[in-house]
Amino acid sequence: MTTAPTTFCPLCESPTPAEQLMPAGWIAPEVEAQLRLDHPEWRRADGACPACVQQYLLHTLLHQGEAALHESLQAVWPLDAEAAFGALPTPLRLHADPRFTGRNVTLAMVDSAFYPHPDLVQPVNRIRAWIDASQPLLQARYFRPNEMPHWHGWDACTSGQWHGTMTSVAAAGNGWLSQGFYRGLASDASLVLVQTMNRDGRITNDSIVRALRWLRENRLALALRVVNLSLGADPTGTLKDNPIDAEVEALVRDGVSVFAAAGNNGERRLLPPATAPAALTIGGLDDKNTFNHDEIELWHSNYGESLGGAFKPELVAPSIWVVAPVLPGTALAREAQELFARRRRGDRNCEGRIAECKLVTPFYQHVDGTSFAAPLAASVAACMLEANPKLVPFLLRSALLASAVPIANVPRARQGAGALHAGRALAQALREKHGARNGHFHSPHVQDAKLNFVWHDHQARRVQVFGSWNGWRTGIPAKQVEDGIWRAACPVPAAGRYQYKFLVDEERWCDDPANPEKMPDGFGGLNSVVVVAPDRR
Repeated sequence: MTTAPTTFCPLCESPTPAEQLMPAGWIAPEVEAQLRLDHPEWRRADGACPACVQQYLLHTLLHQGEAALHESLQAVWPLDAEAAFGALPTPLRLHADPRFTGRNVTLAMVDSAFYPHPDLVQPVNRIRAWIDASQPLLQARYFRPNEMPHWHGWDACTSGQWHGTMTSVAAAGNGWLSQGFYRGLASDASLVLVQTMNRDGRITNDSIVRALRWLRENRLALALRVVNLSLGADPTGTLKDNPIDAEVEALVRDGVSVFAAAGNNGERRLLPPATAPAALTIGGLDDKNTFNHDEIELWHSNYGESLGGAFKPELVAPSIWVVAPVLPGTALAREAQELFARRRRGDRNCEGRIAECKLVTPFYQHVDGTSFAAPLAASVAACMLEANPKLVPFLLRSALLASAVPIANVPRARQGAGALHAGRALAQALREKHGARNGHFHSPHVQDAKLNFVWHDHQARRVQVFGSWNGWRTGIPAKQVEDGIWRAACPVPAAGRYQYKFLVDEERWCDDPANPEKMPDGFGGLNSVVVVAPDRR
């Protein structure tokens, strides 16, 4: 028997299989220029191991804001320097904690359609189930870790598959086709893929309801903890008392956290499921593909108030420069292979088309839209649940909002609590030790003829609740019922709609993070809203 000769990386001299040296031929001219500054003798045809390629790619990406580098590159390759750079890996740009990758957590993706991408099924299949909810008679297929998942139409190469594959891999891909570089945050999570697009290419309200209902009925068998919805309901359907919002509320009540994309039109208008008060609706931001927080801008995502009074979005997350896969088998996938083969041969004429297609390797491109912001938030939630499985939806929501970074000079109603920050959210999850008991995590709620409020804060020394039921004159003192959990109660007021706020430590006025129903407070912030029905007194 003959064995393949041992090859070595020409840069670090580590033993490397010959086929793993090839990705060095795909690197952008910017990265090649940086590499040859340090290794003048190196040529693209020599190749390099994945670790060296990624090191130099990352070095170049992190310095992309330096004008001198851009000017020197433009002098040699007159391209759009920003578009030519590719994109920062998602865990890096979100400051993720590398210890947590969604292990032992099941994440459901409700989208148009899907493809069993290598980043989800290699080296071990993580797709636990595929469900087609597009028709009244649902189809479901279950898969084991050692089998390759296939379903009807899995290789059809449709636009619906493109969307669902991109969102699922952005959230939970392991970067198999990039040696782990372009992985999602929840790269070890198990997945349930729920298809909602029918044969006419439409996603109906009924299909979304069926998807959510099936997930709720099967949540225990699947150990389901997180659901992501990167889609919108049929705009011709009714918005009043819509069943999608009710199904989302039922899922959350049963212990499953739900995330929904806000939409991309920049309108003060939301469609279900983004309207669901119980869902965390995620808007978009543009971080300019850098770590300079001064450059962050709000993305043109939808915002507004749902019929229930919930102000949306609650958070914003990157919705541009997000790395997602090229759908295998498509014309773009074939063109990408040809373009990067030309780059490997030194053909500079391919660079414009690579930038136009937003390609970062033959297998990935950067994409935009809140369809990708929502999965990023859902993937952070999966990592938080790995770190602390006891997080009920109330606590998970609280941790995400408390750890968000407000964007300067942006109205609260458009950004919610601010920009998603994975590292801070994980730290918050690790600090949290509460379990769900005695209704602590429903605020506000009526019990024993009392209107109860709950505030979750481990640093607070004194908490009061002020509200419009008495003209904001006298606060209701809260009692710390366990470490970090404060509870206040007052007699249920007369039927009506009331505004309220927490006053923490005599200096911080805060709306209720557990209550999605808000309205402007007249001072640039929000008040929380509670509606007392006539029969609740």
